Amino acid sequence: MGNSVKSTPKDVFLHLFTIIAFYLSVIGFITLWIQYINALFPDALNYYFAAIAGGVRWSSSILVIAIPAYIFTSWLLAKDLTLFPEKRELKLRKWLVYFTLFISAITIIIDLMIFVYNFLDGELTIKFFLKVFVVLLVAGAVFGFYMWDLKRKKSKSKIPKILAIVISVIVIASIIIGFFIIGTPFEQRNRRMDDQRIMDLQTIQSQVVDYWSRKEQLPERLDLLQDNISGFAVPKDQDTQMSYEYNVLEELKFELCADFATSSEGPKNRGVEQMSASPFGSFQQNWDHEAGRVCFSRTIDPELYKLNNNNPKVVR
Repeated sequence: MGNSVKSTPKDVFLHLFTIIAFYLSVIGFITLWIQYINALFPDALNYYFAAIAGGVRWSSSILVIAIPAYIFTSWLLAKDLTLFPEKRELKLRKWLVYFTLFISAITIIIDLMIFVYNFLDGELTIKFFLKVFVVLLVAGAVFGFYMWDLKRKKSKSKIPKILAIVISVIVIASIIIGFFIIGTPFEQRNRRMDDQRIMDLQTIQSQVVDYWSRKEQLPERLDLLQDNISGFAVPKDQDTQMSYEYNVLEELKFELCADFATSSEGPKNRGVEQMSASPFGSFQQNWDHEAGRVCFSRTIDPELYKLNNNNPKVVR
C-alpha cells in the first residue's frame, strides 16, 4: 500500500471553515423556519412577536453570511479535489464527513422520537408537526448528500453545482418570505419605536400617579416630574426628540398622547408586555393604538393609589 495522503495547513483551514459554515447555515435555516411557524401559528398563551422577529433577524443574518461562505469554500475544495483526487482520502475530510453523518442521524432519530412521544401524548398539533417536518427534512437532506458524497467515485460532478444553485434560491426565497411574515426592516424599526413610545408613556404614567399620591394633585406640566435627586428625567420620543403630550382633564383624570408609526392591531405588533409601571404593582392596561396621534385617558382611583389612607380624599 502507498503512503497515506497527509493534510496541509490549507486543507485543514478549508475543511474546518467549510464544515463550520455548513453547520451555521443549517442551524440558521432551521431556526428561521421554526420562527416563521411560530409567527404563522401563534400560541395565545406564549406569543411575543418581538422575540420571533429577533430570531428571524438573527437567522437571516447567519444565512446571508454563512451560505455564501460555505458555497465559496466548497467550490475551492471541489477545485482542489479535481486537481488532486487523492485528497478525497484525507483522514480529516473523512472524519468531518462521518461526524456530520453522525449528527444528522442522531438528529433524525431524536426528531422521530419526539414526534412519536407527542403523538402518543395527544399533543400533535399542526404547529408541532411542521417543526418536526422542517428538522427532519433538513437533517435528511444533509445525511443524504454526505452519504452520496462519501460513496461517489468521480471527483468531478455537476450535482454540487446544481445543489449550490438550488440552495441559494431556497435561502433567498426564505429570507424574502420573512418580509411578508414579520415585515420589512423599515416596518420592524417602526414597531420597535412604537414599543418604546408605549414604555415611555407607561413610565410617565407611573410618575404622574406617584406625584398625585404624594401631593394630592395632578402635575400641571410634565417638567414638574423632573427629580434631580432620584435622577428621573421625563422621556422624549426617541425618534423625533419631541416631548410627549400631557393634559389634565379633570381633578383625577389625565391623558397622555403620542404619534405612532404603526397600528397595534394584529399579531405583528404584539411585541411588548404592555404593563403599567407603577410603584403599586403592575396592572394590565389598554395601550392599543392606531397609526398617527393617539391619546390614552387615565382616571386615578383614590382608593387604589392613595398612599396615606388615613388622609380623607375625594371618593367617587
